[in-house]
Amino acid sequence: MAKKTVKIVNIVCSTSLEHDIHLIKLAETLPNTEYNPEQFPGLVMRIREPKTTALIFSSGKVVSTGARSLAKVRESINQIIKLVAKIGVKITIKPKITVQNMVASGDIGMDLNLNELAMKLENSEYEPEQFPGLVYKLPSTRATFLLFSNGKIVCTGTKSETALKEAITKLASNLKKLK
Repeated sequence: MAKKTVKIVNIVCSTSLEHDIHLIKLAETLPNTEYNPEQFPGLVMRIREPKTTALIFSSGKVVSTGARSLAKVRESINQIIKLVAKIGVKITIKPKITVQNMVASGDIGMDLNLNELAMKLENSEYEPEQFPGLVYKLPSTRATFLLFSNGKIVCTGTKSETALKEAITKLASNLKKLK
């Protein structure tokens, strides 16, 4: 099998600043924010560096998306703490970050016959008229893969780099067995 190259492209995580946040004041003070409480109870904050988007709720709960590493997740949360300080909210704790989902994409270095795989792989769905990729769920790892005929893959559903690597190894092993 040729070289597998898979990179994390998005980490979705949640945390709590453990402090109430006045969202209207935050929206009025900061650029790059959107707040329409009639449509959605959270404030949307776009952060330039690292390029992430956060949903901030009045309870102090935060959902962050877009980071490509756990270090960038932490950087992004630190940015939010600096920004809420501008409206007088001092966060003194180091928020505990929980990864909800990791998305990775890459190449497993071999062409795939999706029609054949759809027949042989359990927990797979392939409807080429609807979507060009095969959806393959690996229940043991909680990972879901999109597999494309050119060997490109997308993996979602894991919550750590270790789980992601295990899922990709398991996928490669399952595909090898079918070759």
